[in-house]
Amino acid sequence: MSSVSKGLGKVEVRLRWDPSPLGEPPRHLDIIAATYSADAPYGRPVYVVHYDSRSPDGTINMSRHSQTGQGFGFVEVMALEFDRLSSAYARVVVGVAIHQDGGPRTFGDISNGGALIVDGYRELLADDFTHVAESTATTLAEFVRDDSGAWEFREMVRGFDSDPVVFTAEMGGVR
Repeated sequence: MSSVSKGLGKVEVRLRWDPSPLGEPPRHLDIIAATYSADAPYGRPVYVVHYDSRSPDGTINMSRHSQTGQGFGFVEVMALEFDRLSSAYARVVVGVAIHQDGGPRTFGDISNGGALIVDGYRELLADDFTHVAESTATTLAEFVRDDSGAWEFREMVRGFDSDPVVFTAEMGGVR
């Protein structure tokens, strides 16, 4: 007897961090998702979703956004509805970038930073950015379609030394 995996449904990526110390410029982190076509899963992203955008079909969007962190748990949330995502897409890479307004900052400079990825009540990834403390951006996960068309999660915590704009071009490449 075999079981059929339905794959991932609605996944949430949650981000937390504490506000800047008094007198310092705000610390601003962003969740970023890049979607790649079935024809070129390691090529250029077809579209990128971040705080100021959503996917054309509404399957990837920000449901909560913070520019300063609040210190009250997860203050930024991105929802990815894989059960509705078109078969034209084969890969989605999700990461986090630190805005570099007010001087260079790395994850080591961010107090109480962390990310959580869940599929319903099932935790897929919990990370506190320790492994990327010297980086200014990081990928967290790669979601890919399997041969049956179901979406799978793959942990992909990799640090980058780039600003959010450059990071969106680099994050899905092969390293």
